[in-house]
Amino acid sequence: MASPDPYEILGVSRTADTDTIRKAFRKIAKTNHPDLNPGDKAAEERFKAANAANDLLSDPERRARYDRGEIDGTGQEVPPRGYYRDAAEGAQGARYRPRDPFAGMGGGTAGAASFDPDDLEDILGMFRSRESGPRRGRDAHYQLSVDFLDAVNGATRRLTLPDGRDLDVRIPPGLEDGQVLRLRGRGLPGIQGAPDGDALIEVTVRAHPFFQRAGRDLRMEVPVTLREAVLGARIAVPTPRGEVMLTVPPRSEAGTLLRLRGRGVAESGGTPAGDLLVTLRLVLGPVDETLEALLRDWSPPAGEDPRAEMRRRA
Repeated sequence: MASPDPYEILGVSRTADTDTIRKAFRKIAKTNHPDLNPGDKAAEERFKAANAANDLLSDPERRARYDRGEIDGTGQEVPPRGYYRDAAEGAQGARYRPRDPFAGMGGGTAGAASFDPDDLEDILGMFRSRESGPRRGRDAHYQLSVDFLDAVNGATRRLTLPDGRDLDVRIPPGLEDGQVLRLRGRGLPGIQGAPDGDALIEVTVRAHPFFQRAGRDLRMEVPVTLREAVLGARIAVPTPRGEVMLTVPPRSEAGTLLRLRGRGVAESGGTPAGDLLVTLRLVLGPVDETLEALLRDWSPPAGEDPRAEMRRRA
């Protein structure tokens, strides 16, 4: 059976760059992840195949070896073309050819080799030694769920492996949901001194109660009272890295958008930190007799109709 072609699995060309490969994998992962398709074996297999294909093509060294035909789509070594035929037809293989049954009876072929059963172990050993030579360890695949703020700010979290070992995983600032982290040399051990495989960790980011992410910016709604909206105020608001004071301008309407610069996704790799975009949400809070009396005595400006635009568009 032919091994899978990682390019076909991800639906990318052989000249695709790393970013294109990553985007193709994330697209497949988002629709076929086992957590989103419980009990769907076909989706699970598509996810596993895409994960393995992404693993191979995202490693420049392994991708180059695959393109040269040295390994197959599963990462296994591919014997050189003609290897087994050359071994059988060469001088070394000549002694394994069957003996001519007529040799020595006057009509046989002079010099025909006799077959020694003990030699069978030699030839099998030759093939076994080739298969069991130095080989890079397989990559190990894991999943890790992290808090929203850990993904925004960066953190180190411990992953307990099925065999009981612990793996400390560094979460870089700005990590996105579905991103795969590679820990070099933390996979399965290599054979005969070959390098160990890598640990590939797919990260799921848990939702936050009031922050939402938009690229490197964050969005949230902040409730303000009628007094704060009309008269203006300085209010404390939470951010991913602690509370700050936000100025609410006088006569702010519900839905007013305010910006806290540098309070979004943390700075990473030279990329500036994003902003926190705050939308004001007007809340009345407790209504007492004083407020009721004030509103009875107050009349809005003549012709003021907050629903006029709705009627025009109806």
